Parts: sequence; C-alpha cells; structure tokens
Amino acid sequence: MDVDDRMKLVSQRLKNARKAAGMTQLELSLQSGVSQNMITYIEQGKRGPTLRTVLKLCEALGISISDLIDSDSSQAVDREAVKAEIRELLEKL
Repeated sequence: MDVDDRMKLVSQRLKNARKAAGMTQLELSLQSGVSQNMITYIEQGKRGPTLRTVLKLCEALGISISDLIDSDSSQAVDREAVKAEIRELLEKL
C-alpha cells in the first residue's frame, strides 16, 4: 500500500470515526478547534493533516492515532461506522 492509499484510508477512517461518534463536521470542528473546512478537506482526501491536527481530532473523537493509521484497527472503526449508520437510520424512522 503506497502513501496515497494510506492517506485515503486515514480520510475514510476519520469520517467513519466522526459518524460513529454521532458528530457532524461542525460539531467536530467546535470540539477539536480544527476548522470545518479542514475537516472536509481531510475527509475528502484533498489535504493531509499535520500531526497536531490529527492529535486534536483524535482527542475530540475519543480515539487513538492508531485507530486512524494502523491496518489492524480498521475493523474496530468500521464496526463503529456501522453502528453510527444504524443510529442515523433509526432516527429517521
């Protein structure tokens, strides 16, 4: 897996973790101090976050950096994303 593929994976995991936490991009922005635009760019894979930004986002989401970058942690984040999607669907009922 090359660097670009890893960055795409980090972007997707961040989005999944945010949804699993039941947060909008705005809410994550307010909690982390990272601009909503930057969160959007990171989730879309348009910008790579600095370490400082990653630390702020992880703290606000209550996750570790390894949840975003370790290949072994993908299942845990994905399960949380599924839970978030189920909550969203149930709220719509």
